[in-house]
Amino acid sequence: MKRILVIEDNRDIRENLSEILELANYKVDQAENGKQGVEIALQQRPDLVLCDIMMPVLDGYGVLLMLQKNQATANIPFIFLTAKSERTEVRKGMEMGADDYIIKPFDGTDVINAIDGRLRKAAFLREEIAPGINGMDRLITLNDGKDHLDLLKENRSQNQYKKKQVIYTEGNLPSKLFYLRKGKVKTYKRNQDGKELIMGLYNQGDFFGYLPLLEGRNYRESAEALEDTELSVIPRAEFEQLMGSNPQVMKKFISVLAKNLIEREDHLLATAYNSLRKKVADTLVTLYEKYNPQQQQTFEIDLTRENLAAIAGVAKESMIRMLGEFKDEQLISITDSVIHIEQIDKLRHMHN
Repeated sequence: MKRILVIEDNRDIRENLSEILELANYKVDQAENGKQGVEIALQQRPDLVLCDIMMPVLDGYGVLLMLQKNQATANIPFIFLTAKSERTEVRKGMEMGADDYIIKPFDGTDVINAIDGRLRKAAFLREEIAPGINGMDRLITLNDGKDHLDLLKENRSQNQYKKKQVIYTEGNLPSKLFYLRKGKVKTYKRNQDGKELIMGLYNQGDFFGYLPLLEGRNYRESAEALEDTELSVIPRAEFEQLMGSNPQVMKKFISVLAKNLIEREDHLLATAYNSLRKKVADTLVTLYEKYNPQQQQTFEIDLTRENLAAIAGVAKESMIRMLGEFKDEQLISITDSVIHIEQIDKLRHMHN
């Protein structure tokens, strides 16, 4: 049961609000002034605070400021209660970080709707968001409740790319966000000797090319279709408008990027320190999990040995030799260069 703290010096209003909230299955704490409200908030840690602006001892602004300064209460959703004559005070409260406000006299339905909306939003911001389309969908919808993801994707010209066709090149200035409708895409870098290292793999439903847009810099890697691919292209201006329209959306999106970077760092560390056998096994597992989200028993990998070697960070000849060993051990089978995963659990638990 969610806990709501009502801070209101008017007894009738305070008790009326509490009755409405209890009927809506909330547990309610009451405070008759701001000082008492802060003490209860620190002790009970409510899920949301409803607070009057004009009160004796400590007004609503003081309550908000004190809760924000305490790490334990800083992220509690906060809604101001304000009389019609105090409309000019609302802007000040919102600038201080309040989440919403309710005008007195209020309607019980409006109060419940406001509280439910803020609690859902708070729960969303605590979620771990996936980096693919589902995570982006949640982020965009959070912006104002509209399905902006569909608006971004619809009515776009569909760009077709053949297998091995370059989508963008390292050093170029980005002007688009890419949405992968069909196919597979890799991003990669080459060293001075021309050796390729794959930095990212993307599947149907993924967005890519967003990091240089956020950072305002040129591409640091290239992108290429791994098979015949269909992309939707979203202009940079629309993407920037979405990201700039809501700081909470931006904050959450940055957390998605951070997760991607941690995964990339782990991959690079594995490439540097794991044995050849472990590197190849991890590469097969990565592809299995990336392109087989339903974990179907039968799964095929139809990538060139050059691409497999680039993902693992090994020489092509070493990749071919190790695949041969895995085939002999019946961990995989190979038909016309297509790899069939036979024992995914043994590959997952491969030791150095």
